[in-house]
Amino acid sequence: MTDTTVHRAGTTAGRAGTARLDYVPQQASFPRNGGIIPMSLRTVHFVMPASVDDPAAPSGGNAYDRRACLDLPGFGWQAHRHAVAGDWPRPDAAARAELARTLRELPDDSVVLLDGIVACAVPEIMVPEAEEGRLRMAVLVHLPLGDETGLDTAVAAELDTRERAVLRAVPAVVATSDWAVRRLVAHHGLAPERVHVAAPGADIAPLAPGTDGVSRLLCVASVTPRKGQHRLVEALASVADLPWSCSLVGGLGHDPAYVAHLRGLIRAHGLQDRLELAGPRTGAALDASYAAADLMVLTSYAETYGMAVTEALARGIPVLATDVGGLPEAVGRAPDGGVPGILVPPENPAALAAELRGWFGEADVRRRLKAAARSRRAALGGWASTAQSLAAVLRRLPTQPRRAA
Repeated sequence: MTDTTVHRAGTTAGRAGTARLDYVPQQASFPRNGGIIPMSLRTVHFVMPASVDDPAAPSGGNAYDRRACLDLPGFGWQAHRHAVAGDWPRPDAAARAELARTLRELPDDSVVLLDGIVACAVPEIMVPEAEEGRLRMAVLVHLPLGDETGLDTAVAAELDTRERAVLRAVPAVVATSDWAVRRLVAHHGLAPERVHVAAPGADIAPLAPGTDGVSRLLCVASVTPRKGQHRLVEALASVADLPWSCSLVGGLGHDPAYVAHLRGLIRAHGLQDRLELAGPRTGAALDASYAAADLMVLTSYAETYGMAVTEALARGIPVLATDVGGLPEAVGRAPDGGVPGILVPPENPAALAAELRGWFGEADVRRRLKAAARSRRAALGGWASTAQSLAAVLRRLPTQPRRAA
């Protein structure tokens, strides 16, 4: 079993990997406030998709938006939420009109933070607003729109063009990892000083007792082509002689055709009794899924960070994940240099199967991974750091109109 370093491959990760990502994001410096919450709060208008609170469609982006609203007051900003209905990032005329009306009704000089899945879909609305300079706007990019796996090539190209126009027009862009900052700067030709990182935090949770220390596998991700659960099924089928069980926890409504394909694949391999499509879970039910897990597995084609990874590490659960995008950053290292996870090539189910065999067969490796995961757990950044980073961006938004870069 090895800690593998690979070149990125795959449909979307490959596109990202071809650009030079040699810009190193500057880290913001923060004033010390001793943990004191300011008495007078400024307002940021946070525009997000209406699905942000939908328990049937949990996502890292939705969780990030909700948590940022809770923690921003600690750093001087009261978040006023504007949840805009629509099938983002492919909105109909009614959704476009609602967003345009929402922005139009905000007072002059308002500070506005927009989720990228909404803002980047509609340059015909966003670019004129940005050029007018009436609002002080920043866009938070959870995932570049064109990086969603399974999109028609023409659709991906159109979304990519729309996103580029918006991100070049607004005064500030926020990404969720250093890798994502470099990706946006290189791919969209953005001025580096306008792109900032605000990585997701993690709440330290009780250590997961697991099941038997080895056999219970957990994948927390929406069931979509980008999350690549079919590759996990194929890998598990090739190690069916091992005593594993696996729970796939995540929304089933994003891509019904892919869910149907996955169910058929599970049946074809005779894994119905060992591999569970559990659907979305939140709160205590999700906590229970993590508590029973011995190993977290994530087989994504593209990730800007990977909040499910840090949620697992926050419970001391080691991780087996594809080496794409910001996932290596999320896995990270323990303070002593120990590696709390294994990274495998994204287009190599055989490598994933080999690492699973190593996990089951090498007790010393399991012990090292678990020790590193527990050590990494204690060093994870909290959500206060995320809110602090966002607050620094909001404070620095220019008050004067600016032209698109």
